[in-house]
Amino acid sequence: MWRPLLEQRLEQQRRQDLWRQRVTLSPLEDKRLVNGRHTLVDFAGSDYLGLAHDPRLAEALAQGARRYGAGSGASHLVSGHLEPHHALEERLADLTGRPRALLFSTGYMANLGTLQVLGAGGVQIFQDRLNHASLLDGGQLAGARARRFHHRDYDDLARLLSRSSNDKPRLVVSDGVFSMDGDTADISVLADRCQRFDAWLMIDDAHGVGVLGEGGSGCVGRRFASRQVPVLVGTLGKALGSAGAFVAGDDLLIDSLTQFARAYIYTTAQPPGVACATLRALDILESEPERRTVLGDHISHWREQAKRLGLPMMPSETPIQPLLLGDSQRVLSWSRLLRQRGFLVGAIREPTVPRGQARLRFTLSAAHTRQSIDALLEALAELATNEPQPGLREPLA
Repeated sequence: MWRPLLEQRLEQQRRQDLWRQRVTLSPLEDKRLVNGRHTLVDFAGSDYLGLAHDPRLAEALAQGARRYGAGSGASHLVSGHLEPHHALEERLADLTGRPRALLFSTGYMANLGTLQVLGAGGVQIFQDRLNHASLLDGGQLAGARARRFHHRDYDDLARLLSRSSNDKPRLVVSDGVFSMDGDTADISVLADRCQRFDAWLMIDDAHGVGVLGEGGSGCVGRRFASRQVPVLVGTLGKALGSAGAFVAGDDLLIDSLTQFARAYIYTTAQPPGVACATLRALDILESEPERRTVLGDHISHWREQAKRLGLPMMPSETPIQPLLLGDSQRVLSWSRLLRQRGFLVGAIREPTVPRGQARLRFTLSAAHTRQSIDALLEALAELATNEPQPGLREPLA
C-alpha cells in the first residue's frame, strides 16, 4: 500500500516540474562554488555579508569546539546550556534592544516553539498571506483560530481585527523581510494596528538581522520597543554566517518560552563552537560596517542596471531580488541556462510561491564582485532578448 502511494506522489511532482534536487558543492572565494568540475557563482544563498566562509568564524568555531567539545551533549535545561550560549543570548538581546534573548537550534524551531506557546488557549492569530512556511505551520500546530490578511494590506488586517472577539487574546504575525518577494513589512503601521486592537505583534526578522537597521539590528531592532513588537525572531545562519536562531523579548516572553516551548525544551542545544562563531560574527558586524555599505551599493547597482536592461525585477530594496517568470517549466529552463553560464540561482516554484508566480530568486552578498553581478545581469538580458514573452520587457517597478 505505501509503495504505490509514494510512487504516485513522486511521479506527480515530476510531471508538474516541481521536483526538488540537491546539488553537492564545494566553496571557493568570492561567492564561487565548485560543482564537480564546473565553477558557479552563488546567487542563491543567504550569506548576505559574506561571513559564512570567513576564516575568523571558522577559527572561532574550532577554538570553541576544542574548549567546550564538539557538541553540547544535552538540552539547554539539562546540562547543555554552556558559557558561549549564555554570552550569545546577551549579545543578541543587546543587538536588538531587548531585555533578553533565547537561543533555538533553527529558525523553523524558533517559530514553531513560539507559536505553539503563544497560540494556545483560544488565541486568535492573524498572519500575512506571504509569511514563511514555519510561521504558518506554527500557527497550525498551536491549533489556534487563524486568519490571513492580504499581503502588506494593513487595512485588511484592521478589518479582521475589528471583527474578532474581544474575549480572546490576539496575535499578529508577519515576516520582516519576505523571503520570496524581498519586500519589507511596515513595522510602524503594524505596531499601530496592534496597539489599537490590543494585540501582540510577532515579527520574524530572519532576513533583516545583520542587514537592515542601525548597526544591522534588523527591521525592528532598537527602533521599536518591546511594547510595540513584543515578539522578535531572528536567525543566525543568514547574514551572520553561522547557524541557529533566537527569540528576543521581555522577561515574560522568554520565561514563558523556556517553560513551555517544546521545540526548546526537548532538543539538544546547538554545538558550543557554533555559538562561538556567531559571537565572532557579531564582533565583525560591529567593527566592519563597510560590509553593509558594500551590500547596499550592490543592491542599488543591481536595480539601476536591471532597469537599464529592461528586466522586470520585482520591487525590492533588500538583497533578495526576484524575477517573476510565472511558469515553473520556464523557470527551470532559465535556471539551467544560467547554470551553464556559471551562475547558481534559486528556481522558486509552487507550493513555495502561489501557482502562476514561479520566479528566479537572486540574492546579493557583500562578497560578490561587481564583475560577477554585471555578468549575471548581461546573461539575464540575453535570455530575455532571445526568449520574448508577453510583458517580459515591461519597465522595472
